[in-house]
Amino acid sequence: MKFFVDSADVEEIGELADSGLIDGVTTNPSLIAKSGRNFLDVIKEICSIIDGPVSAEVTALDAPTMLEEAKVLRGLAPNIAIKVPLTWDGLKACKVLSDEGTMVNVTLCFSATQALLAAKAGATFISPFIGRLDDMGLDGMELIEEIREIYDNYPKLETEILAASIRSVGHVKQSALIGADVATVPASVIKQLAKHPLTDKGLDAFMKDWETTGQTIL
Repeated sequence: MKFFVDSADVEEIGELADSGLIDGVTTNPSLIAKSGRNFLDVIKEICSIIDGPVSAEVTALDAPTMLEEAKVLRGLAPNIAIKVPLTWDGLKACKVLSDEGTMVNVTLCFSATQALLAAKAGATFISPFIGRLDDMGLDGMELIEEIREIYDNYPKLETEILAASIRSVGHVKQSALIGADVATVPASVIKQLAKHPLTDKGLDAFMKDWETTGQTIL
């Protein structure tokens, strides 16, 4: 599974990029607003520190204007993935962009039929929102399972499932078990993936025993 960090915080993205464990970045208008910085500046800076796909979202609601905005965004860096909403106009824009060889991330997916349409439109990534479905009392993981089954039924569909709106380590684990291709995860959750109380307990015991030897490696 590939890991994308869901953030517009250049400092935390840089820290995670240094680990070598991050494959890309997703952003959205809400994250950009939270950063308090100029949208284009932020995206360009992120692309300079991440080699993999960096999703930059259009803000227009009609396909022609989405395509105009996409031209601006594509000019920032070669690893830009244009992020479009899963609306009819978004799908139309996706088809044009994908036919031109541009990476497209279709976002705000909440049903398997939406995901099927996005794949037909040539989306590089489909972003089903797990957490938001859970918030409504639904099962976000069930959506990932349905999309995985549909895509596997038709091998010619090359769209990657990008599990989004991830809130917990459990979401990441379940997405991996189901077979999502990518998980886009907040930085705080990515760091939690490495944590386990027994690891901490075991390491503490090792270090105490090591101290009793009076030895050093360096």
